[in-house]
This record gives sequence, C-alpha cells and structure tokens, in this order.
Amino acid sequence: MDPFSLSWTALRETVAALPDADFARPSGCAGWLVRDLVCHLVVDAQDVLITLVTPADAPPTHDAATYWTVTPTPPTGDDPLDALTVRLAAAYEDPALLKFHLDDVGSAAGRAAELADPATWITTQNQILTTADYLSAYVLEWTLHHLDLITHLPAAPPPPAETLAAARALLDRITGEPFPTEMSDTDTLLLGTGRRTPTAAERTQLGTLAERLPFVLG
Repeated sequence: MDPFSLSWTALRETVAALPDADFARPSGCAGWLVRDLVCHLVVDAQDVLITLVTPADAPPTHDAATYWTVTPTPPTGDDPLDALTVRLAAAYEDPALLKFHLDDVGSAAGRAAELADPATWITTQNQILTTADYLSAYVLEWTLHHLDLITHLPAAPPPPAETLAAARALLDRITGEPFPTEMSDTDTLLLGTGRRTPTAAERTQLGTLAERLPFVLG
C-alpha cells in the first residue's frame, strides 16, 4: 500500500475493533474523548472527498510541508469547531453508528484517493496542491490521530512503522531541522507536536531544537 492508504486503513481498522466502552475514554486531543476524535475523522474523510473533486486551474502554491500552519500554542479544546465536534459525537449515542459512518465515508475517501491522479492540481483552504502532496500531508494527519486515539488504550495497535517513518520525515521538512536519529519515530511525533512534554534527558538529546517546541500543526 502507499503511505496514505496504509495509514488510513490502519486507523479505520483500529477504530472498528474498539470495544464500545473505549469510546468514552479520553483521547490524546485536549478536551476530546475517543468518540469525539472518531467524529473528527468522519469530518476529515468528508474533507478528503471534497478536496479530491475540487480541481484548480493554476499551479500549486503549497506542498505537503507548507500545507501545514505551525503555531507554538497547543489546542485547549475550547475552539468553537472543537466544541461542535463534541456535540456531534454525542448525538451518535451508540458507538456502532459512529463506527458505521466512519467506515462508510472513510472507505469512500480511501477509494477516491486510490483512483485520483497524483499529478492533478486540487484546491483546499485557499491553497493549491498536487493530489500527491495533499495525500502526503494527510499521512501525517492520520498517523498523529492514530497516536491520539490510542493514548489511553494500551491494548490498541499503534500506527504501522512505515507511516510513522513517513510522518516523521514530513515533520522534519516542516520544522526545517531533523530530530535526533536515535529518537524513535513515535517519540519524535509526540514531542515535536506538543503531545508530550520532553523529559530532561530528551531535552538534552534534542539540543537547540528543544527551545523551538512544540510545533503545533493546523
């Protein structure tokens, strides 16, 4: 599989296998339960479908790295869109309905990505990218959210090693400075995006890069 399909399939399969009780557990996203994160993934899948059928008539303005807006401030969960996600997720009530909706829309997004021409110019959020760059950006999205999903679910499987490596490589491009090679892909992604605070030993390992953390992606 290509990295997009691999990361998206792994994430959806992990959600599909969750016991109902896990949907009420916290996720790695501030202010969101697992059910809220899964609801966000439904919206993400809809965005992918919309973007893949929104052609642009001008050359790309962004690539997979510059697609992301970087800020130093982690989300608090108080954003109006974040609050809307919580209300939407609660409306599902039965986790089976949420699983079904993610499988339905998510499968369609996966098929659309497989059928798309990688060289096509598409537009989203006032940006123009090639389809290939857009889907590459979403490998980072899916991988980070997979890590968010399993933050408090130790029995759930982690993202595939291939997508962790691809997401880390893109994060290095975004930051413009590679993380230490001895640091694992998972730790790099969690520390780099502010999902975990570095220990004293990790700060030493990171060197000057530690002063630039976190890189909050939006």
